[in-house]
Amino acid sequence: MIPVSAYQDQRVVVTGAGGGIGAALARRFAAEGATVVVNDLDPAKAASVAGDIGARAIAVPGDASAIVGEAREALGGRVDVYCANAGLASGGDAFADEAVWEAAWDVNVMAHVRAARALLPDWLERGSGRFVSTVSAAGLLTMIGAAPYSVTKHGALAFAEWLSLTYRHRGVQVHAICPQGVRTDMLTAAGSAGDLVLAPTAIEPEAVADALFDGMEKGRFLILPHPEVADFHVARATDPDRWLTGMNRLQRTWETP
Repeated sequence: MIPVSAYQDQRVVVTGAGGGIGAALARRFAAEGATVVVNDLDPAKAASVAGDIGARAIAVPGDASAIVGEAREALGGRVDVYCANAGLASGGDAFADEAVWEAAWDVNVMAHVRAARALLPDWLERGSGRFVSTVSAAGLLTMIGAAPYSVTKHGALAFAEWLSLTYRHRGVQVHAICPQGVRTDMLTAAGSAGDLVLAPTAIEPEAVADALFDGMEKGRFLILPHPEVADFHVARATDPDRWLTGMNRLQRTWETP
């Protein structure tokens, strides 16, 4: 007998699913038997991924900050899994424009908060629900040349941690995906900093989906598609000055023509 997936007939929303990690997550959930809302700000990208998946996918384009109601309606009134995957890889330093900081905060943090506000009443009443936050290793560590991205990804991780510690005893499961380089348009947009730090160990988006499903099966909060990130995280926590010195060395390497 073929085993039935734990996600058979689950109703799933994936934001930022027009490509990259989001598209890989949507395809994997659909392959496991779930019905998936494919959300993206670009309607054509959402429709393309949903079309490739087939009958188990529904394209619901729009701003990830306000998609829960329409997505829930498209799924027949229920959301079982919500993947807060949409994100902005905002580069720049402390002098980046206010608009850049505001956009990064809005998409990388507040979109997660707004989704949780819309989802939690039903999940707490039912006693079940799963929130998946695509954070990136920058949320555990940092990323040279990208202050708005690094800071807001730390915020996304903090919010995911708060959700988990507050509601896990009431049936809400939370997972934070923290990959390093992934071969997507976002990696390309990271430019020379991405080439130096992320590209050498970059993985395919499908490997991120594999790591998530392994982590969900094992009940893990922290999903590390690059296992070495755990060692970096420990080094950062136990000897922050040494870690910062090493990161500053990397910064100087990047700055050197």
